[in-house]
Amino acid sequence: MKDYHAEIGIIGGTGIYNVELLTHAETIKIFTPYGNTSDLITLGEYNGRAVAFIPRHGKAHTIPPHKVNSRANIWALHSLGVSRIIAPSAVGSLQNNFKPGDIVLPDQFIDFTKQREYTFYDEGKVCHVSCADPFCNELRDVFVKAGKQLDYNVHDGSTYICIEGPRFSTRAESKYFKEILNGDIIGMTLIPECVLSREMEICYISIATVTDYDVWYENAVSSREILDVLTKNANKIKDLLSAFIPSIPKIRNKCKCKSALQDAMV
Repeated sequence: MKDYHAEIGIIGGTGIYNVELLTHAETIKIFTPYGNTSDLITLGEYNGRAVAFIPRHGKAHTIPPHKVNSRANIWALHSLGVSRIIAPSAVGSLQNNFKPGDIVLPDQFIDFTKQREYTFYDEGKVCHVSCADPFCNELRDVFVKAGKQLDYNVHDGSTYICIEGPRFSTRAESKYFKEILNGDIIGMTLIPECVLSREMEICYISIATVTDYDVWYENAVSSREILDVLTKNANKIKDLLSAFIPSIPKIRNKCKCKSALQDAMV
């Protein structure tokens, strides 16, 4: 049996259902203790780096955010040897200075999800993993440099409000997230994906594409408008990934992600 391996994982969000930049691509199925992954996994190479890709919502976008099997996705990537996860996603903006088309790298989150599978440690062992700083600082630094190199507007640092979905927020909720919680962006897929990655000691970066101003602004959010912005931004994301992936250090020396479980087990 062939021994499959990847060092970098990409979990594609809304509008990103394949990775055209990969060469020697091969599609495989991985069986996990947590059920099926969102879709088959594509393995390939980019600039000498082994990459595994999973479309978060499936290639035909048939999986709503609250039904994404993040435990299966993260377990599968870990089983391949992935130590870094790049996670593009679509978000709404809660601040005037985060405009549709901008790229935002969150460094904090507030969790408003309700019914998801949040941990790999439901029984046998108890794990209280620290999420004080839930995203990999090294990956964020490298991505910011890639953005500057391409002269794209990348915002480093923000608070991501994660809601359950699949509905969008009411106006009252949106104003609460913006004015009371001081959130910057809002989405539906960050949790539990980034927490599960931390439990696997995998570095994780969220690359959030702003598609709209949510409903605190003026108009109600439209799925069609979101997809239109994502379509326009597709080349920007490809350019950023093309500059980012080769720049990722092969050795993890500047973050604490690889030792996240050191003091987490009871």
